[in-house]
Amino acid sequence: MKKIFTIIISLTFGYHSFSQDLTSAIVVDSLAQLVVKDTSYWTNEFSVGLNFNQAAFSGNWKAGGVNSVAFGSIAAGKANYAKGKLSWDNQLELMYGIVKNEGQQVRKSNDRIFFDSKVGYKASKNWSYFGSLNFMTQFTDGFEYGPDDQRSLISGFFSPAFLTSGIGMEYKPNKDFALRIAPFSPRFTFVSDPTIIQNVPTNYGVPVGQKVRTEWLALQLYATYDKEITENLTVKSRYQMFANYETLAFKTIDHRLDVTLIAKITRFVDVTFTSINVYDLDMDPGIQYSQALALGILYKVSNKK
Repeated sequence: MKKIFTIIISLTFGYHSFSQDLTSAIVVDSLAQLVVKDTSYWTNEFSVGLNFNQAAFSGNWKAGGVNSVAFGSIAAGKANYAKGKLSWDNQLELMYGIVKNEGQQVRKSNDRIFFDSKVGYKASKNWSYFGSLNFMTQFTDGFEYGPDDQRSLISGFFSPAFLTSGIGMEYKPNKDFALRIAPFSPRFTFVSDPTIIQNVPTNYGVPVGQKVRTEWLALQLYATYDKEITENLTVKSRYQMFANYETLAFKTIDHRLDVTLIAKITRFVDVTFTSINVYDLDMDPGIQYSQALALGILYKVSNKK
């Protein structure tokens, strides 16, 4: 009788332990399937790059030259969701660079903070309804340099900053090209530093004594082209046009074109060319441009298939 009782107790505890293990296994497996199911609709990409340039000349170098040191960095990420007709695309781009020439103060060679988020819903094969929000500013103060390396403050973090929304239709015939047409696109321009107006009389379009300008009635065009031309050459471009209906004229339409070319030399070493071209009457009556060419290290991870 005592043996039978012992066997029953052993079986009971054994069954209880087996049930717990089985339940735990089922829960873990279910969670794993849930995680896979939730993340399978996401496409993520992240890259970070660093570059360094240096030049030095002896005091008797007859060809001429200036000792200099330059450093640049770029970080970019994408997180895109797509399930059925619904999509949600997010992009972040951060750039910063400095250069130090002998006899001069440290100056910036690049400075950008850009974020874009778009929710879309397919209307047909190539067209979608969308709502978007993008933001742009810079990390640190920007200066205009005069004689004897004297400098005047002309920009800074949130001075200016642009927050632009958009509601409209997007045309995307393939994975490389996309065009957004937003007939309703309010934009907010921020200038948080009131001293900027001393050197930039237009104050980037923000009224004197205020820190924010709101343009409610506006049209925005936003086009992107991102393509791997070859295994080692990639081109990324972004064009933005902004037109305020209330002040609509050819010269008051804002344009911005960003182009980046990346040529891979080895797995981690690349050559990067960046170009930014801007026309905005609230900044300057002329066309502004900047460009940079750098050799450096680029590390990239992605879950693209």
